[in-house]
Amino acid sequence: MSLPPGFLDEIRNRVPISRVIGKKVVWDLRKSNQARGDWWAPCPFHQEKSASFHCDDQKGYYYCFGCHAKGDAIKFLREADGMEFIEAVKLLAAEAGLQMPEADSRAREKTDRRTRLFEVTEAASRWFRLQLQTGAAAEARDYLVRRGLDQAALDRFEIGFAPDSRTALTQALRDKGFDESLAVESGMSAKPDGGGAAYDRFRGRIMFPIRDGQGRCIGFGGRAMDPNARAKYLNSPETPLFDKGRSLYNLGPARAAVGKRQRLVVAEGYMDVIALSRAGFEGAVAPLGTAITEEQLRLMWRVSSEPVIALDGDAAGQRAAQRLIDLALPMTGPGQALRFVILPAGQDPDDLIKSAGPGAMAALLDGARPLVDLLWARETEGQIFDSPERKAALDKRLQDAIGKIPDEVTRNHYAEELRRKRWELFGGGARRGGERSFKGRGGQGRPARPALPIPATATDPQAAAALLEGASLLICALRPELIGPIETRLEHLTPHDPDRAALLFDLMGQTQSEAGRRGLETLRRDAHLGLTPAVIDAQDTETVAAILANLLDRLEAQRAIGAELARAEAEIQGEADEGLTWRMQQIARARHRAERPELEGGLDLNEDRDALSAQLSQFVDGQIWRKPPRR
Repeated sequence: MSLPPGFLDEIRNRVPISRVIGKKVVWDLRKSNQARGDWWAPCPFHQEKSASFHCDDQKGYYYCFGCHAKGDAIKFLREADGMEFIEAVKLLAAEAGLQMPEADSRAREKTDRRTRLFEVTEAASRWFRLQLQTGAAAEARDYLVRRGLDQAALDRFEIGFAPDSRTALTQALRDKGFDESLAVESGMSAKPDGGGAAYDRFRGRIMFPIRDGQGRCIGFGGRAMDPNARAKYLNSPETPLFDKGRSLYNLGPARAAVGKRQRLVVAEGYMDVIALSRAGFEGAVAPLGTAITEEQLRLMWRVSSEPVIALDGDAAGQRAAQRLIDLALPMTGPGQALRFVILPAGQDPDDLIKSAGPGAMAALLDGARPLVDLLWARETEGQIFDSPERKAALDKRLQDAIGKIPDEVTRNHYAEELRRKRWELFGGGARRGGERSFKGRGGQGRPARPALPIPATATDPQAAAALLEGASLLICALRPELIGPIETRLEHLTPHDPDRAALLFDLMGQTQSEAGRRGLETLRRDAHLGLTPAVIDAQDTETVAAILANLLDRLEAQRAIGAELARAEAEIQGEADEGLTWRMQQIARARHRAERPELEGGLDLNEDRDALSAQLSQFVDGQIWRKPPRR
């Protein structure tokens, strides 16, 4: 069976060879470089323990340095699974989402015609470059000079010019022996709807050749010199060679740069790519005048596991980012991530590099934000969450969004990051009320807050409360930046120790006193709090803040239990009544909470559980609610 020209190339473009081979081997992730599409594993063709089998996504080939097996994805399926050639092609075509072609006796003719179409586009590219040197292109040359492009840049990117003539290119192609039908089919010429002679599609435009990953000219983008032109940029139409939704400008050179450990940077237009490449960011590509498509996104991930999307800082750039969030979420997962750079308002990469230099662009790329940050910003910026209903609506939107993520591990990590952001926005109290919101599809709920190891003091609940209080004060003293969000909770602390009380007063009022310093030094020397400095010196501020909130949770729960016990004991001195019954129910619930902390937002009361149980047992066994008999 003959296959149409380009069919196998399209399969290779859509299906990374590592995806095919990865079903048969276990990759050595320590030796592999996923970002470069560089994979290593023990060879599936001979028995070995070392990872001598190499797979290169960019070249589409594998090679074993042990047994010297080599080939592409089709040969791998034939060698590993014993498939026939056409059977392997059918399997890969199905994975690529391509329909197998019908048997066609004219396949050779189609191959020859496709080759001729490439010859047409290459001839047009050479002709456009020659026209840039003519007098008719003076204005275009001036524009390119103003944009900072020297002759080396013009040569490197093969920039040309289409004169404002109706038939100049069509006639030039005819003179070179190309039929008019080839000029039309390649997209270089167009036919009037009502019939008549063909005319040039591109007129009065600066021309940018668009090449596929193999370096073949598949089409063009043209920038109008006339400010009143209906379209500032015009792309080639859909042809047997060109599909703008499946193509990227500068793909081949960018793929080579990523292979040399550069980032894949996705800009908005031709001039942005040229500016980035000339400034040293050679892994730059651009979609072709439209929003990024699913096919383009998959093509980017074939080149790099984490492309950086660099969008202009205008409203159009912001809208493009929002659209891309919804497109990418159902496709994201391990090895398929995105990061975003939003440029300063009114600037594109070319503007920024000219005004502030490549260093400024590098700094922005280094600070690129992950997709989860843009999702959070989209759902929260400019909004006020001053009611339970608004908070619930936010939770619902976020849950629906991450529910689209197919990979469970990735989905759970998104959920955890969104919980952290929600806690930062609403504070610890709001967090306790909405922690279970972000599970995502198939999620298992959140883990408990990080807990500081506090020694058990089961026989003395008051000592446990003192330890929790001391740990909270010590963290606040050594990390004062954490006080603001939990200031109202600190106000409820009532230390019995005068030095601790002075320290709390100093922390709340940002003052210093001798008694407060004594309290701090006492806490520093407390052997039971010896693990605290290791935690509070950590660089991860979010984790330390979560630990502090956990300590306060536990302290408040401990005091609530103590208060209920005290009230119950007071009422027990009289006859049993409804109030006493309610008190005992509250004690029972408190006991249940202490024994099942996972039901109460992750509160850990291990140090108090035994004491509470013992005290309740004394109440029950002694039936102390009964009045003693009269004598």
